[in-house]
Amino acid sequence: MCRIILLIALMVSPLLLGCAEKPSYSSYTDITVDEAKELIESGKAFLLDVRTPAEYKEVHIKGAYLIPLNELEDRLDELPKDKPILVYCRTGHRSIIAAEILVKNGFSQVYNMKGGIYEWIEHGYEVESGLTR
Repeated sequence: MCRIILLIALMVSPLLLGCAEKPSYSSYTDITVDEAKELIESGKAFLLDVRTPAEYKEVHIKGAYLIPLNELEDRLDELPKDKPILVYCRTGHRSIIAAEILVKNGFSQVYNMKGGIYEWIEHGYEVESGLTR
């Protein structure tokens, strides 16, 4: 009888543990280009472009710091931990991945600009070209 109870307990416990509430982790916040523009103009955010150097050279938002997505995890020490980070890319896909990487690595104020620089340009906001750093 004890063996049957033990066997049942061993079979049921993983199911019960799987239902336990998972710890909540910080997350990033999606924002529109209009909200991103306000955040940039406030001067309170660090603007991170995660596209390629060629894309950045072609066009970027003034003041953006370039760290291509494939280099981000190796260059996290270049980013401020005490300031909001606004991430953008071309259309918003790579910036989601970048935002997740930042959150996973302890950055707590991370914003993803939905629509990327394409949406930024579509709204008529200012951009510049060339390598600025």
